Amino acid sequence: MFIIYLLIGLLTTMIGSMAGISGGVIMKPVLDMFGHFDLATIGVLSGGTVLAMSSMSILMAYKQGKSIEFKQGLLISLGSITGGTIGKEIFNQLLIHDQVAEHVGWIQSTILVFILVIIFLFMRYKDYITTLKLQNPLIVIGVGMVLGFSAAFLGIGGGPLNVAVLVLLFSMDVKKAALNSIFIIFFAQLSGILVVLFTTDLSSYDLSMLPFMLVGGVSGGLIGSRIRPYLSVKHVGILFNVLIISIIFINIYNIIQYL
Repeated sequence: MFIIYLLIGLLTTMIGSMAGISGGVIMKPVLDMFGHFDLATIGVLSGGTVLAMSSMSILMAYKQGKSIEFKQGLLISLGSITGGTIGKEIFNQLLIHDQVAEHVGWIQSTILVFILVIIFLFMRYKDYITTLKLQNPLIVIGVGMVLGFSAAFLGIGGGPLNVAVLVLLFSMDVKKAALNSIFIIFFAQLSGILVVLFTTDLSSYDLSMLPFMLVGGVSGGLIGSRIRPYLSVKHVGILFNVLIISIIFINIYNIIQYL
């Protein structure tokens, strides 16, 4: 079984690294679909793997001399850490109550489908929408808090939402937004993992597959970063939209299974 989880970590993070969607938004519903782990464990497995991928992707981007908007990225990340911490804590508190916990899975998937449909429509018609270029630090931090909270609560890494927001509010093209999204994802996932480490008992999680998924995450980040420079803005946009549609259908399947 470890080979399956190694491949899940590898393939989802490789594709996620290329499209800037982190891999978590693919990985979480796929792990849900397999049904081997509870939601809390899936969150840790997904978060740890995405953190490994984003670390490798940032390192590769630095070596390749790729442009990251550090000022905006750090401000968004600051807000993302705060929002991510709050989102993860609320998620953990919900899982404590059995009557609520049994509904969290389909609620997550339903919210995610709704968000992904909006993102797909925006990316499909973005050329007809006037984009902004936010500069106010407080507003930028506020945007980061919303992104971080959403990513942590839904357990997805936040990639698709990051890319769409960077295009809409900071006037980045899709390829540049994808790279900067990975930068933001790193800090959001780091905060989420730290919350788990310091506020929960790790023995309550089944982390037997985590080492294999971490290897997959590092490898996926490396391979995706190698391929990304050869992709045009158009290619990244197509890959992004195809992934969004695929993830929507996976989540719809999961909702049906939950019900």
